[in-house]
Amino acid sequence: MKKTTIIAIISFAAGLILAAFLFVYYPKNENQTAFLQETESAPLSSNLYAFPPQQPNAKLDFAAVAEKISPAVVSITSIKVEKRMTSGNLFNDSPFDDFWDRFFGTPRGQEQEYRQEVRGTGFFISSDGYILTNNHLVEKAIEIKIKSLQGEEYEAEVIGADPQTDLALIKVEGKNLPYTELGKSEELKVGEWVLAIGNPLGFANTVTAGIVSAKGRLIRGIINELPYQDFIQTDAAINRGNSGGPLVNMRGKVIGINSMIFSPSGGSIGIGFAISSKLAKNIITQLKESGRVIRGYIGVTVLAVDKDLKSSLNLKSKKGAVLNDVVEGLPADKAGLKRYDAIIAINGEPVESDSDLSFKISNSPPGKKITLTIIRDGEEKNIEVKVAEKDGEEKIEDVATSGGEIGISVKEMTPRLAKYYNYKTDTGLIISEVKRYSEAHKKGLEVGDIILEANRKKMDKIGELEKIVKRTKPGDAILLLIRRESRDRRGSTQDFIVTLRTPE
Repeated sequence: MKKTTIIAIISFAAGLILAAFLFVYYPKNENQTAFLQETESAPLSSNLYAFPPQQPNAKLDFAAVAEKISPAVVSITSIKVEKRMTSGNLFNDSPFDDFWDRFFGTPRGQEQEYRQEVRGTGFFISSDGYILTNNHLVEKAIEIKIKSLQGEEYEAEVIGADPQTDLALIKVEGKNLPYTELGKSEELKVGEWVLAIGNPLGFANTVTAGIVSAKGRLIRGIINELPYQDFIQTDAAINRGNSGGPLVNMRGKVIGINSMIFSPSGGSIGIGFAISSKLAKNIITQLKESGRVIRGYIGVTVLAVDKDLKSSLNLKSKKGAVLNDVVEGLPADKAGLKRYDAIIAINGEPVESDSDLSFKISNSPPGKKITLTIIRDGEEKNIEVKVAEKDGEEKIEDVATSGGEIGISVKEMTPRLAKYYNYKTDTGLIISEVKRYSEAHKKGLEVGDIILEANRKKMDKIGELEKIVKRTKPGDAILLLIRRESRDRRGSTQDFIVTLRTPE
């Protein structure tokens, strides 16, 4: 019993000594906080990717940014006219057309005009009425109506447009208008907060928030793929009607122009794309000065450097671009560039990728000499190339008669165009448009088909086909020899005969 008492007394004394030690020597927590209050965290090692070091926390005042930018955002309504061929009977575009026409005398295809309204967004970039928006909103518009947040309405004119980046500059008459400034999209970081402001589905001045999901996106394999791309991907909600509106950072600067979404349903699923302000700045300057964009060109097609190309061509890295083809007679060919050459720098500035090479060359003024650093057969060398001006879009002309048209538009096929579309055939007339409900549409002609012959005469010039169409009497048929090429690796071709009757 005495032994047990002694052990208890010793334990109690030891506990008192330990408690006194902790009370005296353990540091006090000067910064006591509530349970959910944010506390300052110690910096963590840079190799802990899941928990990066805390960055300076900019004030996330969405309301202040929206209040600053919204007055400069406008709604755009473009009026467009679309021409369509109608057959004038109940069995429109059906196998019963010939039966109905022959026995009941219903008039055949007639062209009718349909007015269409296209709605979107834009924003003032100057106090004197310049508005930046998407080209696809105002292209071929016969009237452009603008309405501001303040309720003011204007008529706009197109100053210039660039289909290759989907940007357009339009203008209204006005003074002291609220406007926005373009920021530096190249300084954006993935994960930054951004706001998208626009008129989705007709709901004016809608503001949505999200983050920068990715930078430098290239969207391949879509219809009307843009040759020059530098997209910012965001999960801020973007829907139809947001096109042309600003994507804004938390400093109130426009760092992107909302352009498109990826969606199987047609509505936002958090994958939206905005054209970077870095790309837009150069385009705006040229459109304002000359109404068009002048680009440099040396006559090459390029490939991205992947692991296999890097190994096969004995390259040190996957940066740069490999020449896939060199067009005969153009600057690159004249300078001595060859297929399989890897371009790694322009004027000493490193080339990061195939798209980076395209941008650097296109931004080089025509007539200027540039120095390309290339790797050929494992050896590095410099080659000087004089930049030429890249041609604008090939002229598209309608093939028509005084009494109507056969429903197609064509371009003259050239070796350069054939290489661009990866065609084996480099002569003839390539169909660039097939109008709905036209005779050509009913007979199954498609964009990309090549007209080799018309009435058994070889076709190389648009004027040759026009003459044949004009000489053909209404209701008579034109005999066409068509070639359809597959642009896949197999490169298969199919030739077939089609007859097209001119409208009566």
